[in-house]
Amino acid sequence: MNYQNIIDKYYTEDNQLRYIFMTHSSLVTKRALKICDLHPELNLDRRFVEEAAMLHDIGIIKCHAPGIYCFGSEPYLIHGRIGAEMMRAEGYPAHARVCERHTGAGIGKEEIKRLELPLPYEDFLPETMEEKVICYADKFFSKTHPEVEKSINEAEKSLAKFGEDGLKRFKEWEMMFE
Repeated sequence: MNYQNIIDKYYTEDNQLRYIFMTHSSLVTKRALKICDLHPELNLDRRFVEEAAMLHDIGIIKCHAPGIYCFGSEPYLIHGRIGAEMMRAEGYPAHARVCERHTGAGIGKEEIKRLELPLPYEDFLPETMEEKVICYADKFFSKTHPEVEKSINEAEKSLAKFGEDGLKRFKEWEMMFE
């Protein structure tokens, strides 16, 4: 797979959104690959981690989040689901799973029901180790300040706003990856 061809297909203009997407994705990828290199005992598929980390946010292009130059019509919360549909259409179902499972520290079906989120009533939790590594790495970089890496405490504080479940998963990943 050449992930750059897929990025170029959807992000055709050299504009602020492409800059944010590429900066964010590149830094998430760099952090995820560092985890791969530091933890050979996890037997991670390094090439897959690189591809999927670069593509995990592909769906933001269709979302409405003007603060990060996204001028689509869909709610930002579902960017992972949108990205998953895009990746399945491209023929990459494993990459699609990363897209739909990276939001927060994953979103469980009970959370979807309790918060009345615009998602199907099912679990969108990272399951494979590669999915977990990418989801974890993603929490250190926002798109509003794409060049700035958060500390572990800042990442935890960001996640805590969305409930205890995601924060608990993140802390479990800290123990595995740091």
